[in-house]
Amino acid sequence: MSSAESIRIDKYLWAIRLYKTRSLATDACRAGRVKMGDQILKPSHEVKVGEVYSISIEQLHKEIEVKALLGNRVSAKLVENYVVDLTSPEEYERIQMARQYSFEKREHGLGRPTKRDRRDIEQFKYR
Repeated sequence: MSSAESIRIDKYLWAIRLYKTRSLATDACRAGRVKMGDQILKPSHEVKVGEVYSISIEQLHKEIEVKALLGNRVSAKLVENYVVDLTSPEEYERIQMARQYSFEKREHGLGRPTKRDRRDIEQFKYR
């Protein structure tokens, strides 16, 4: 297992697989979606073991605690060695419910909506 002396928050979030690319992690930091307490973090923030971060990924608000530092991206199976997920089960439940009640979901096998279907959907959505 690789270890690092110090690592930037954007690289750490990418390495523990919260973001698909490092540039997405950097953009999230710049947009204010990565916080420590009430403080918005810059992409260059140095990660320290024991710190707790709040991260907003789309509609999900995750809380993570740093267990160990790492130098490179690790496989999904090894992520649990480097981070503790403190996100409440209620938060995951809320996201699951939101996905379940998505009104734009179409039944499997219906194909693409026709122009008439699309107009009806848009009229319903933006009423």
